[in-house]
Amino acid sequence: MLNIANLTYRIGARVLLDEASAAINAGHRVGLVGRNGTGKTTLLKLITGALSPAQGTIDIPRRWSVGITSQEAPNGPESLIDTVIAADKELVALEAEAETATDPERIAHIHTRLSDKESHTARARAAVILSGLGFDEAAQQRACRDYSGGWRMRVALAGLLFTAPDLLLLDEPTNHLDLEATIWLEEYLRGYPGTILLVSHDRDLLNRAVDEILHLENGKMTLYRGGYDRFESTRRMRLENNEKQRVKQNQKRAEIEAFVARFRAKATKAKQAQSRLKMLERMQPIAEHHEEGSVSFMFPEPEPLSPPLYSMDKVAVGYNGKPVLSNLGLRLDTEDRIALLGANGNGKSTLVKMLAGKLAPLSGDVSKSGKLRVGYFAQHQAEELDLSVTPVIEMQRRRPQDSETQLRSHLGRFGFGQEKAITKISSLSGGEKARLLFALMTIAKPHILLLDEPTNHLDMDSRQALAEAINAFAGAVIIISHDPHVLELTVDRFWLVENGRVTNFDGDMNDYRAHLLQEHPVSTNGGARGSRDPSSNKKDERKKAAEKRQSLAPLKKQLVDAEKQVAKFSAERAALRKSMEDPKIYGKDVGKLLDMQKTLGQIEKNLETAENAWLILQEEWEGAQESAESA
Repeated sequence: MLNIANLTYRIGARVLLDEASAAINAGHRVGLVGRNGTGKTTLLKLITGALSPAQGTIDIPRRWSVGITSQEAPNGPESLIDTVIAADKELVALEAEAETATDPERIAHIHTRLSDKESHTARARAAVILSGLGFDEAAQQRACRDYSGGWRMRVALAGLLFTAPDLLLLDEPTNHLDLEATIWLEEYLRGYPGTILLVSHDRDLLNRAVDEILHLENGKMTLYRGGYDRFESTRRMRLENNEKQRVKQNQKRAEIEAFVARFRAKATKAKQAQSRLKMLERMQPIAEHHEEGSVSFMFPEPEPLSPPLYSMDKVAVGYNGKPVLSNLGLRLDTEDRIALLGANGNGKSTLVKMLAGKLAPLSGDVSKSGKLRVGYFAQHQAEELDLSVTPVIEMQRRRPQDSETQLRSHLGRFGFGQEKAITKISSLSGGEKARLLFALMTIAKPHILLLDEPTNHLDMDSRQALAEAINAFAGAVIIISHDPHVLELTVDRFWLVENGRVTNFDGDMNDYRAHLLQEHPVSTNGGARGSRDPSSNKKDERKKAAEKRQSLAPLKKQLVDAEKQVAKFSAERAALRKSMEDPKIYGKDVGKLLDMQKTLGQIEKNLETAENAWLILQEEWEGAQESAESA
C-alpha cells in the first residue's frame, strides 16, 4: 500500500498540500486529478523523493520499485530497442555480470534473478511496447538520435513501461502520443499488474484505464471509486448535499441567534439562551464551495459562402516533389465535422497544411472560393509567439486595422479578461498560450477551422469548453486529436489517412478502437495474445458489426445532433454571461440590459429543453446498444 499521511508542502507562502492524506492499495490503478497548479506533479515528485515535504509521511513498501515518466528524452547512437532494454539497469548489469562471474553461488543468484526478470523475453517485450507506441520493426532498429524530441519522448515512455515498476507514476503520458498510441496505452494500462498513479486530462483514459480517482483540491486529497465520469457525478452530488446542509445550518444558526437576542435579558429564559449560545459555539460552519473561474471559448460566426467551401480532384501533395498523399478527391462543406485518423507519419498534418495554404499541391485540381478564410491551429505556433509582449500587442501586430476595443473583446471570447490581456505572454501558462493561439486564428472569422492537436496543455474544463465552441461554430472543422472524448463530442465523420490515401472510415470511435487493437494486440507481459480461432469468419464478423452500426446510425445521429444543441446553447449562455459581466453596460443603456436579461432567460429555457432531449436520447442509445450486444 502507498500511504500518504498529513502531507504538507509549500512553495514560498503558498500551501500546495495542507495535511493531505490518502491510501492507495497495491494493484489499484488511480487517476490523480485537479485543476492546473493544485500540485499534482509536485505530489508525484514527493513520492519519488525528488522533493521533501514540510511535514507528513509517504510510506511505500520496502520491496516496491518506483518509476516515473521522464522529462528528458533519450538521445544516443543506440537503437530504439536497445535504448528501451537499457532502461532496466538491473537487467543490463546482470547480463553483463553473467559473462564474467566465476563464483558458483553468485552465478546461481544471477541466473535466478534473470529468470525472475524473464530476460529471455526482454527483446520481445520491448518490441511489443515500441510497436504499440508507433514504431514498426524497421524503426526499432534505427538510432535514437535520428528521431525528433516528441518521438524520443515516446521511447522514454516505452523504457518506463518495459521496466514494469511496482508503482508506476505517469504524468500526462499521452502528451507526445497520437490517437492510435493513446488507445494502445489505454488497453496496456488496464492490464498492468502493478499499482498506477496517473495524472492526465484525457477523460477517456481516466474512464478506461483506472478504477479510482484521487482528487486534489484546496490542499486536500479525496479518493473516489470508479472512473472520471463516476467521480464527476459523485462529487457533484456531494457538493449539492453539502450546499443543502450549509443552507439548513445557516437557517438554524439564524433561529438560534434570534432566540438568544430575544430572550437573553429575560430571567425565565436566560438559561435556555445560554444553552443555545453553547450550541452555536459547537456548530462547525460548513464552508460555501467556490469553483474557480471556468473557461469559455466562442468562435466568431463566419459570413456565409456557397458550397462547397473546398474541393479537390486527383490531388497529390508532399515535399520536394515526392508525394506523401496521392489521388485525393475530397470535398468540404459548411458544418462538416471531420476527424483525421491514422498513425503519425501517414500524412494527416500534411493534408491539413495543404488545406491551410501552407503547402501547395504537387498536382491535381483544387477549387475554393476567393473569399474563403481558413483558421489553422498547430502546437508549434506557440514557439512563434513573441514572449516579450502582451496578448493585446500580439493581436495588434496581426490586426492593425482593428481597434483596441475590438481586439480586447475578441480576446475576452477566449478567457482573457482585462488583466490577462496585458500580461506578458512569457508569464502565461501552456493552456493560456493555447487559448491565445485560438484567438489569433479566429480573429478574421474563418469559414474552416483546421485543428492539429488542439487539446495539448488544455485541462479538462478547457477541453470541454473547446468541444462546446466547436459544436456551436457555424463553419467547417477538421481536427486531429489524441483525445477520443473530444472527437466523440465534436465530429460525425472520419477520414482515414494511411498508405498514401485518404478514405472514409465507416464507423465510430469504438469501431476504430477495436480496429487498432486487432492490429496491435496488447499484453503487459510482452507476449502476443492467443491467436484467434482459425474457424472464425472475419468477414462475417465485419458484416455483423456493419449491420449493427447501420441499425443504430439514425439514433446515433439524433444523439450527436442533440449534443450539438446542448453545446450551442451552453456556448451562447457563457458568451452572454461574459458580456453581462462588463460594468460599462450598467447604468447607461437600461433597455439594452433588459434585452440581454430576456435573451439570457430564453437561452436558459432552450438549454433546459435541449438537455432534457439529450438525456432521453442518451437513455435510448444505451438501451439500444445493450440490446444489440446481447443479440
